[in-house]
Amino acid sequence: MTEGSAGARLLGDVISSIAPLDTRAEGTALARLDQLTKPPGSLGRLEAIAVQLAGIRGSVATIERPAVVIFAGDHDIARQAVSPYPSEVTRQMIGTYLRGGAAINVLADAAGAELVVVDVGVAGPPIEPTVAAARLIVDRIRSGARDFSCEPALTREETIAAVDVGRRVVDELATTGVDVIGVGEMGIGNTTASSAIVASLTGRPALDVTGRGAGLDDNGVHRKAELIDLALQRHRPDPSDPIGVVTAVGGLEIAALVGAILAAGSRRIPVVLDGFITGAAALLASRLAPNVAPRLIAGHLSVEPGHRIVLDELGLEPILDLDLRLGEGSGAALAIPTVRAAARILVEMSTFDEAGVTNRD
Repeated sequence: MTEGSAGARLLGDVISSIAPLDTRAEGTALARLDQLTKPPGSLGRLEAIAVQLAGIRGSVATIERPAVVIFAGDHDIARQAVSPYPSEVTRQMIGTYLRGGAAINVLADAAGAELVVVDVGVAGPPIEPTVAAARLIVDRIRSGARDFSCEPALTREETIAAVDVGRRVVDELATTGVDVIGVGEMGIGNTTASSAIVASLTGRPALDVTGRGAGLDDNGVHRKAELIDLALQRHRPDPSDPIGVVTAVGGLEIAALVGAILAAGSRRIPVVLDGFITGAAALLASRLAPNVAPRLIAGHLSVEPGHRIVLDELGLEPILDLDLRLGEGSGAALAIPTVRAAARILVEMSTFDEAGVTNRD
């Protein structure tokens, strides 16, 4: 058996193990919410999140070990002026994460979350792990994805191998007791890849799902969308084959995000999504395993126009709307305290009987 076929079999096993939400646990959570010292429904969406968490995890329990995982990879499509920043910024930002100076370092620390950075395909030589502010995992498939305006971004074997990187990272985190995972990414050019993925999966024109990324002007956005439309015409990825879509126009960090999301679903670990790129990966994962979408929590709504389209496809409503467009897991980290609070409400609030408070008639 080849490495690619072994990876495909493992992927199939993960997908088949993702079950629907636990309706019994959801019922237990709903019943307890109605007994807590508050008017019914008065905590709004916090109550819905609490019920969803119970359904995902199969029990009512607090969240004690959050982690934010950033998957990093480069894209040769960046050579086509789809970003105002050069590709070397990917590597430089990873250095910033390791030194503790990036926004995600601050936000993950504020959320009480471990920060993990995974080099799955940053251009150039492997990044050397160091004693640092974030944990670095080096598990590389190749040095960046190819320029999909000219050729497929990856081979199918590379895509499946990158998906398996994400699976292994989540499996290892699960063994250490991590019980909620926020996902993020870093890779110059990856909004272009994500727009191409979402356009392929939804049948939308590229311009509908293409935004400014790291700061393009209007002309830059139109050039980016035209490039995507031409690439999709060239490769004609089959939207019913999500692995084929990533292979044609995706990236290594996006494929790894797919694997992480699927592995978390199989292990009943809630996943808090960041913005457009993690949303594109979640859409791919949901097309592979429909039971995964109810196990996802949208951390925020990005200003990228394709993000609202992705969330509608997934049936998700964002917790926050702060006009963010940074990526790197920032919106997920900001939302994790709300998710943790929802879990604690069920466990730590008193019922009317416990508190000796008169309930309504």
